[in-house]
Amino acid sequence: MSESRTTAEFFFDPLCPWAWMTSRWMLEVEKVRPVDVRWKVMSLAVLNENRLDELPEQYREMLETQAWGPVRVVIAAQQLHGDEVVGKLYTALGTRFHNNGEGPTREAVVGALTDVGLPAELADFMDKDTYDTELRASHQEGIDKVGQDVGTPVISVPGPDGDEVSFFGPVVTPTPRGEAAARLWDGTLLVAATPGFFEIKRTRTANPSFE
Repeated sequence: MSESRTTAEFFFDPLCPWAWMTSRWMLEVEKVRPVDVRWKVMSLAVLNENRLDELPEQYREMLETQAWGPVRVVIAAQQLHGDEVVGKLYTALGTRFHNNGEGPTREAVVGALTDVGLPAELADFMDKDTYDTELRASHQEGIDKVGQDVGTPVISVPGPDGDEVSFFGPVVTPTPRGEAAARLWDGTLLVAATPGFFEIKRTRTANPSFE
């Protein structure tokens, strides 16, 4: 008898290097556990738009000048070409932004679209608010699962009792592979599904390692 599979919703902003690390872990989890990932967009720009004055200048400038374009392109691709393109486009964008060090430029976005066989003209949505309503709705869906005190990524899965289990993170580097990915998945689900559990945290002592 085949093992029943679980769908994990993964809400991401392609600009975030830590979400990128976690997303690569989730691809490993798909190999070692009966899990299928459904990729969805959330937005650091939307998350922080009402508190920009509280943020460090460099981070605020990044949100204002770089954060809107990539998520707008992903949501436009999803609206025009279907849910199945979201994960592939995220992988192409993240590889160029983070692994290749190209950053969230228009050239990198066009390259990513070309990599996955999508029209390069979708890059025009970087500067358009055509699908901002859908972007905000997708973002809100993710953030409603965990609250406003977190960022990206957000992961949501069915819990052992049938109720939804949602959490921010995990924040990890380098990406766990193989059995290490499986152990982290099992442990994350265990603590996240514990009633009243909210947080485990320690100071980050390493930058994302895109190996």
